Amino acid sequence: MGKVGIFFGTSTGNTETVAEKIASAIGDAELKNVSDGISAADFESYDNLVLGTSTWGVGDLQDDWESAIGELQNANLSGKVVALFGLGDSSSYSDTFVNGMARIYDAVKGNGATVVGAVDASDYTYDDSEAVQDGKFVGLAIDEDNESSKTDGRIAAWVANIKPSFK
Repeated sequence: MGKVGIFFGTSTGNTETVAEKIASAIGDAELKNVSDGISAADFESYDNLVLGTSTWGVGDLQDDWESAIGELQNANLSGKVVALFGLGDSSSYSDTFVNGMARIYDAVKGNGATVVGAVDASDYTYDDSEAVQDGKFVGLAIDEDNESSKTDGRIAAWVANIKPSFK
């Protein structure tokens, strides 16, 4: 398996904790906090990317990703495998659940990458999400506020699903 880079943005630490759990489940992966200043070359230096964000406000991307998203859009992702994960609150913000993940998906989907790791949305309780396409989230959706007891199982199943796709 080629190099795996896990890029995340976190405000409260929850996304970082989930990123660490994903890294542990994958095995050989490098963690990168986008607040440390990320360039297009950073994304390009990995064969496989796992990109994670929380959702803030009314479906907004996490603040640190606001500056990194342009670098992601400018990166040459041709031939790379990308998996996404997003955190949100499915109760208090049930109509914009994990919309931040949709923003990252939009940045990579037309940029030459193969996006893997869609998750069936029927196991979640929420009203609406821009991150759902054809009944599936575009990546792993996590709700540490209301469904934290499901997090470890969801991560294990998701990593088992995406890992065979990594180059």
